[in-house]
Amino acid sequence: MDKLLADLRLIIHQSRESAARSVNHALTLMYWQIGRLIVEDEQQGAERAVYGKALIKNLSAQLVADYGENFSSRNLQLSRQFYLAFPIVNSLSSQLTWTHYKVLIRLDDATKRAFYLAEAEKNAWTVRQLERQVNSLLYERLLLSQDKESVLAIAQAKEKPTQPSQLIKDPMVLEFLGLKPQASYYEHDLENAIITHIQEFLLELGNGFSFVARQKRLFIESDEFKIDLVFYNRLLQCFVLLDLKMDKITHQDLGQLQMYVNYYDRAIREPHENPTIGVLLCADKNDAVVRYTLPEHNTQLFASKYQLHLPTEEQLIAEIQKELKGQDDQTSED
Repeated sequence: MDKLLADLRLIIHQSRESAARSVNHALTLMYWQIGRLIVEDEQQGAERAVYGKALIKNLSAQLVADYGENFSSRNLQLSRQFYLAFPIVNSLSSQLTWTHYKVLIRLDDATKRAFYLAEAEKNAWTVRQLERQVNSLLYERLLLSQDKESVLAIAQAKEKPTQPSQLIKDPMVLEFLGLKPQASYYEHDLENAIITHIQEFLLELGNGFSFVARQKRLFIESDEFKIDLVFYNRLLQCFVLLDLKMDKITHQDLGQLQMYVNYYDRAIREPHENPTIGVLLCADKNDAVVRYTLPEHNTQLFASKYQLHLPTEEQLIAEIQKELKGQDDQTSED
C-alpha cells in the first residue's frame, strides 16, 4: 500500500512537471513567433521600419483587448528583441521559461547570452538564480582567468574543466549570507552563515561542488587542527579545502593551508583522485604576497576575496584592470 501510494505520487508529480514544462515552452515559442512576424514585417521596407514603435503600440492595443495584458507594448517589444537575439528556433531550450529569456535578452553580448543560457539549462537555475548570477557578473569574473571560448565550451559541457583555476572565483560574492559589510563578526559567524545558506553557497562556488564537512579535525601526532569547510568537486575529482579568514591574509595563513592540503594528499585522497585544492577565503589580500609565497607553478592553493554585496559594473571593471595590471607586472618581472 505505502509503496503503491509513493509510486502514484511520483507519477503524478512527474506528469505535472512535464505538463508545466510543455506549457512554458509553448508560451516561449509563441513569443518567439510574435517577434519573428514583427521583425519580418519591419524588414519589408524603410517606411515600415520608421513606424515600428507605432505599429507595436497599435498591435498591442488590439491584442490586449482580445487576450489581456500579456500582450502589452512592452511584451511585444521584448518579443521582437527575443527573436533578434535568438533567430534560430532550434537554439531555444525547452527547460527555460519566457521569464528566463526576458533576463537573457537584456544581455547585449551574444557569447555572454550563450554562456548563461547553457549554465541555466545545465544547472536548472530558477529565474531568481539566473538573475543573481548575471547581477554578480559570473561570466566576467570567470573571464579573469580564461578566454571566452573556454568559458563557453565548459558551460555548454563541450569541455570539462581540467584546471582548478577554471572553477575558483575571485572574488566570491556572498550577499545572500545577510551579513553587513561594516558589522563586527568572527570567522565562526561567517562559517555558520555559509552552512545556513549552503545551497546558495554551492551555487556561488560553481559546477560540480558538494559539501563534505565543517570543522574537519586533523590529528598530526599529538597536535589537533581543524579545517573550516571541506568540499568535493566531481568534475576535477578532488577535495577542496576552504579556510576562512576575516582579515588580510598573511604568508603564515598560506603555509597553514598548504599543510592541510599536504595532509589530505598524503593521508586522505585515493590513488584515482586528483591533488587536493586549498582556498583561503579572506576579507582582503596582497596579491604580491600571495604570488611570492606560493610556488611559481602553483596549481593547488588559491586566495579568494569575499564580498558581502553584489558588485557594480564599475567595481568589476576596476577589478579586471587590476588583475590585468598584475599579470603585466608579473610578465615584466619574468
